[in-house]
Amino acid sequence: MTPETDSGVLAEDRRKEIFYAVVDAQDRQMDVAQSRKMAAEKFGVSESLVRQIEREGMDNQWPPL
Repeated sequence: MTPETDSGVLAEDRRKEIFYAVVDAQDRQMDVAQSRKMAAEKFGVSESLVRQIEREGMDNQWPPL
């Protein structure tokens, strides 16, 4: 699997899944950097893309916010 480099390439459902994983990890006391790295590895995307998705999720108030 090749890493995705543009959030527009991933379906919104997939981006929401990544966002949920980041928020859930942080709720479980994982620090921000670790949660981004974990999500990037788990979903096969770059940490930069995880940050973009994180911003998108906060801007759009995706659950679990």
